[in-house]
Amino acid sequence: MVEAVAIAWLNWFLGVVVDNQKMSLAGLDPQAMSAGSWVAGAVFGLYLALCAVILLRTGVRDRAPGRFGRMVLISAAVVHGVTGALSVGLVGWAAFAFTMVVLGLIVLTLMAYEKKAGANGGADAARGSAPNGTPPAPAAEGPSPA
Repeated sequence: MVEAVAIAWLNWFLGVVVDNQKMSLAGLDPQAMSAGSWVAGAVFGLYLALCAVILLRTGVRDRAPGRFGRMVLISAAVVHGVTGALSVGLVGWAAFAFTMVVLGLIVLTLMAYEKKAGANGGADAARGSAPNGTPPAPAAEGPSPA
């Protein structure tokens, strides 16, 4: 949640700076650029807040996130990997270390909360093993029906 608030605040601040300085990039309207920065900050902040809610729900329920939650967390991991690679040259090693710690925590969450052995809806029986992991009894040998 801290990261979500920080990203939203940073984009708001950049939008204010662009608006106050009347900056323009390739002839774009400064108001459009500041509004774009504010909207991007709000969208990215909400995205990171959604990731925080999914991680909190995963921890409270002590169960793996669902399909949608896993997709959101995987995309967040990819975003943090790319952001970390870009932040080394633009911001410095401290920002890189922070994004890599967050990336590691997201990946740890994805790996630690794997599906439980008995939670796969009976797929163990279809594969030929009992739910407790014991192998099935050998089949009786005899002539096969033709």
